[in-house]
Amino acid sequence: MPRQLTLVPAPSAAEPAAALGTVWPALRAALAGGAPLAVLPADPGPADAARQLLRPDEPLEPGTDLVVVTSGSTGSGKGVLLSAGALRASATATLDRLGGAGSWLLALPVSAVGGLQVLVRSALADREPVVLGRGEPLAAATARLPAGDRRYVSLVPTQLRRFLAEEPDALASFDGVLVGGAASDPALLAAAHAAGVRVRTTYGMSETAGGCVYDGVPLDGVSVRVADGGIELTGPVLAHGYRLDPAATAEAFAPGPGGGVWFRTRDAGSVDDDGRLTVHGRLDDVVISGGVNVSPPAVEARLREHPSVADAVVAGVPDPEWGQRVVAAVVAAPGAAPRLAELRPWVAERLGAAAAPKALRLIDTVPTLHTGKPDRRAVLHILGDI
Repeated sequence: MPRQLTLVPAPSAAEPAAALGTVWPALRAALAGGAPLAVLPADPGPADAARQLLRPDEPLEPGTDLVVVTSGSTGSGKGVLLSAGALRASATATLDRLGGAGSWLLALPVSAVGGLQVLVRSALADREPVVLGRGEPLAAATARLPAGDRRYVSLVPTQLRRFLAEEPDALASFDGVLVGGAASDPALLAAAHAAGVRVRTTYGMSETAGGCVYDGVPLDGVSVRVADGGIELTGPVLAHGYRLDPAATAEAFAPGPGGGVWFRTRDAGSVDDDGRLTVHGRLDDVVISGGVNVSPPAVEARLREHPSVADAVVAGVPDPEWGQRVVAAVVAAPGAAPRLAELRPWVAERLGAAAAPKALRLIDTVPTLHTGKPDRRAVLHILGDI
């Protein structure tokens, strides 16, 4: 008889510790062969969309123990089908790469694969994670981790930037700081290393049960290749498809010529002679302005290097003359007031005139999805009338 999917609501952002009373036991049971589950986003809108996508009354695809709902930062989300074996393979390879089991600080939402993998790694290490409270100082949370144990945390770049500015000593106390979910600026990583933070960049997605390439090097058992400029991945960490979407499954997961299944990402990249992967951004994440291709992540990284900018997100909006024009939403650094007149030459000097934003809007914070990634659709809404 086909197994049925159980939907588990994620706790609200105001009560992150509630995850230990709901999601934590449900996930541990699923890893042990119990009821398969999907964790709904905490916010009502995304949660309702997830319910419609997952259709729990429909029989569950064979071999599925966890369904992760992707955010769909520029399009509709999907329900990624993961087995307990794929989750364990990812967690085991991660702990091996980090140097052994330890205690984890949960600082990511458990509705996304980054937070869920913190729970899986904790379960394999037979340790209950410690949850970072909303607004809680990092040092206070780390003080609740067991003394004498290795300690780890997984963050998105925005969190790394904030903790590095506010509590660098607490951040440096971890034996491993994983940063993923979005591209990390080289300047941010250099500052983290200079502060003694044992930071490791991770590349992966829900379809690979989380990060599967650390600092450009695939985890044990994972292989990477580039075909037609696009990154493809294979290994025991792979999902086996999308919930109730065989067409999308067939498009993304393809048998390889030497056997096995390869997942076709939507990311551009290259692999050097030593097998190290460099990710260049999304294949479709390009703004074409006046016939020139502009990379929004590159512009964002350059803007964040300006002393008056704390964070930035860039998009392309329609323009009758240029086809598209580059526009930016910027979070000001404390006490600063960024001006377009100073930011345009700052970007143009490094990336060329076409990349320089033609309009600027100051915002309090960059809107994010439940995964912690920038919500580019929300950003386009913010920038749409400038």
